[in-house]
Amino acid sequence: MSTAFRAQHAPLKGPQLAMGTLALSLAVFMNVLDSSIANVSIPAISGNLGVSPQQGTWVITSFAVANAISVPLTGWLTTQFGQVRLFMTSILLFVISSWLCGMAPNIEMLIAARILQGAVAGPMIPLSQSLLLASYPPAKSSMALALWGMTTLVAPIMGPLLGGWISDNYSWPWIFYINIPVGLFTAWATWSIYRKRESTIRILPIDKVGLFLLVVWVGSLQLMLDKGKELDWFNSGEILTLTAIALIGFIYFVIWELGQDHPVIDLSLFKGRNFTAGVIAISVGYGLFFGSLVIMPLWLQTQLSYTATEAGKVMAPVGVFAIILSPIIGKILPKVDARKVASIAFMGFALVFFLRARFTTEVDTISLLIPTLLQGAAMSMFFIPLTSIILSGQAPDKIPAAAGLSNFVRIMCGGMGASIMTTLWDSRTTLHHSQMADHTGSSYPAFVQSIQNLMHLGIPEQGAYAIVNRSIDVQASTMAATDIFMMSAYMFLGLVGLVWMTKPKKSAVPVDAGGAH
Repeated sequence: MSTAFRAQHAPLKGPQLAMGTLALSLAVFMNVLDSSIANVSIPAISGNLGVSPQQGTWVITSFAVANAISVPLTGWLTTQFGQVRLFMTSILLFVISSWLCGMAPNIEMLIAARILQGAVAGPMIPLSQSLLLASYPPAKSSMALALWGMTTLVAPIMGPLLGGWISDNYSWPWIFYINIPVGLFTAWATWSIYRKRESTIRILPIDKVGLFLLVVWVGSLQLMLDKGKELDWFNSGEILTLTAIALIGFIYFVIWELGQDHPVIDLSLFKGRNFTAGVIAISVGYGLFFGSLVIMPLWLQTQLSYTATEAGKVMAPVGVFAIILSPIIGKILPKVDARKVASIAFMGFALVFFLRARFTTEVDTISLLIPTLLQGAAMSMFFIPLTSIILSGQAPDKIPAAAGLSNFVRIMCGGMGASIMTTLWDSRTTLHHSQMADHTGSSYPAFVQSIQNLMHLGIPEQGAYAIVNRSIDVQASTMAATDIFMMSAYMFLGLVGLVWMTKPKKSAVPVDAGGAH
């Protein structure tokens, strides 16, 4: 996409280049920020709207799934409307949907607005990269990618900090309202610089049946995962129906797409070993990573009484090493085997989760921060080599489709990871609570002693029971979280083997340094 674009227009220079880079980077920043800013604000949002934190996580997953569905359509939409028009439309609709998110009076309206926001955000990431590459001379394309990539790494740091600070000092709608001035400035700057640099428009048929089936099976799958706990999983007719729709929709989707000349998603890419193993590795890894980004702030706030700002500060350092090391990894990657770098990343993630699996209810801030810092180092070695493996050996005309499909699977797995982990956390908490509650009652001296000690402090008997029950709640929730962290650690170790099933080849394609979205 970007090669044809560059051929039509000369690179930008001077102030225009600086302004263009700033505008495109701000669009990426705003987009990626919105995928992480809500994480620490979920307790505030769910409390204000009168729903459980588990229901509140729909605010995250609805954005992720809508985003995943719209990403593969970017190529077709670009040929229909042109890069600049599509990018401008995407930004302005993102601003409107952000305003609707802030104005939402209930969880249903908020989720609907987040779905719209995620859908219109889809084209922004690939188009910002394409426009930025076209703004620089070919010799400086690596610098353009580095600037683009740095933005996607800064945003996840700012998201938890900004989200926590806004939730504590103002009100949660402002995590969405801050997009409005940024988006309007970005739209103005982009239009003033790029309006005369439009790409060629070609009218191509859209695979309407494929698109419909894609929305049906992905939407049904996500609803099933999100509502499963609430409706007691497969004891519910609604869950069984959603599962059947997702499964049948997926089967029909695969059959239909394989027979199309202009499919929504080019499934023939999965014939390549590098592509298949690389996409599975990056998607499962991202799902585990994204799921932990949801669980950690929830656990800190709902169980350990952290404020949203404090939880944000604990999560924020994840990007420190990522920013420092990413340019270095990008520079040395052409000289080393990408599989080795990806393996180190997975072993780094495994170490992070093994450390988190040792957390207790008495965990101190330093113990919380060390794994978070290490996770940033692992991130820097995760996206770049795996993207390189996925795109290696692809024909030039297949690169946009391969990048779009791998992003689609990865983003969808991020949303699924958040749903599965919160459900698993809830069920493990119930299990641990039940096991510990079995050791309470008059026949257990330790329990009786705890109640008597509390009553000696002047606390009524019912109050003493409530305090002990709350203590069991916190302990059960912490044990459930550490169970998930331990499971994640072993899964990351398993992904090392998957990476070594690939056979990296030399690729002339510039590595996507900004895959952290």
